[in-house]
Amino acid sequence: MNASPQPAYRYRPTAICEPDWRRFPGWRDVTTEQWEDPQWQRTHCVKSAGQLRRVVGDLLAEEFYEDWERDRRRWATMSVLLPPQMLNTMAPTAEPSGPGSLTKAFYEDPVRRYMLPLASDRQSEWPSHPMASRDSLHEQDMWVVEGLTHRYPTKVLAELLATCPQYCGHCTRMDLVGNSTPQLEKHKLQLKPADRAERILDHLRKSSGIRDVVVSGGDLANLPWPRLESFLASLLEIENIRDIRLASKALIGLPQYWMSGPVLAGLERIAEVARARGVQIALHTHANVAQQITPLVATAARKLLDAGLRDVRNQGVLMRGVNDQPHELLDLCFALTDHAAITPYYFYMCDMIPNAEHWRIPVSRAQDIQHQIMGYLPGFSTPRIVCDVPFVGKRWVDQFDAYDRELGISHWSKSYLTPLETEDPDALQRTYHYYDPIDTLPESGQRWWRSHKDTESATPLRETPLRG
Repeated sequence: MNASPQPAYRYRPTAICEPDWRRFPGWRDVTTEQWEDPQWQRTHCVKSAGQLRRVVGDLLAEEFYEDWERDRRRWATMSVLLPPQMLNTMAPTAEPSGPGSLTKAFYEDPVRRYMLPLASDRQSEWPSHPMASRDSLHEQDMWVVEGLTHRYPTKVLAELLATCPQYCGHCTRMDLVGNSTPQLEKHKLQLKPADRAERILDHLRKSSGIRDVVVSGGDLANLPWPRLESFLASLLEIENIRDIRLASKALIGLPQYWMSGPVLAGLERIAEVARARGVQIALHTHANVAQQITPLVATAARKLLDAGLRDVRNQGVLMRGVNDQPHELLDLCFALTDHAAITPYYFYMCDMIPNAEHWRIPVSRAQDIQHQIMGYLPGFSTPRIVCDVPFVGKRWVDQFDAYDRELGISHWSKSYLTPLETEDPDALQRTYHYYDPIDTLPESGQRWWRSHKDTESATPLRETPLRG
């Protein structure tokens, strides 16, 4: 009897490389020493079409720049901020050969698709889901003090700042993080940074039931190291804090920062205190595509581990046109584990923020991908795909209570209360909802949503009876 053939994916050990930044005319004379300097990287970030032209020149056709400008004026909820390291991972193998020669490769590139959104990427009929909201996870609603989100019983999120070294188009904190855009005036943190940090610490000192703190923002690479070290040292003095997770996509977009001497020395000091107290410290980063794992990223990650961090873990986002094929996720996971000692941890479904429908996938598709990637990686390196359900939190994509695939409405429950619900006796009996992108629904479901497109209140949709 012949054995059944294996599915299409086959593991092959592959090398990683730093794409040659000198392929871009504007960086032709940039030295290795400059490229590996975090300050040079920050100074030469791309924020506008004019700055991109100075780097890429006429290798991109004028239509590309016009497409970007249309998106900036009409759709973008995040301003563009691209460190050279991140830009250099776009179209890394395309060979420039003359005017416009990189245009097609840039249009198709998965890193470009989420770091440099274009108007032509967006959904024309449904750029936003009717149920989308600016703070789709209600993190600010769950602030117990400014910047401290208490959503889970034993875990909190401390948002120390509202800026990053790079801005992702799909950012779940698009309501607060980054500069305002032509169509979105951002909310602002009101307290002075030192006052906000002290109020967060004061709340944690009084809250013996909290053991786990995610320290985030924004991105910690934008917080001056002495201020971050001081905050972490104070956290380590709180007896009930046993896990600290540092959140920084800059490990992927600005690895030069995390491999700099002063930062590594500071991390060694913090890690030594943490070990003495039995506290685990890890860094969580955010890579979505295998080509982002370069030798500099790998070196920075291993230096963090050498400095004493317990783990470096990846929390990516599952997005259409970026990484929504099983082989794409597997390629990334093997690049993370083989070369950078980064543990693939979660892939979140893209949240229901405005103008994000072209990135989102239905729950059913996420389930299929989770099924298809099982068995290839070690269990401890097999990422879980999760749906972050508003008012509920992270749930594995097969944990819904019911799922109406025609209307794309999944129904979820929870087993704990947030501070918003402590006086609500029905919170644990309530059904919560997540909504698939409408363009992925059958025609009957799309017709239903068209007829409810202008519904003022979400209540009728939440009470929609299940079908079949």
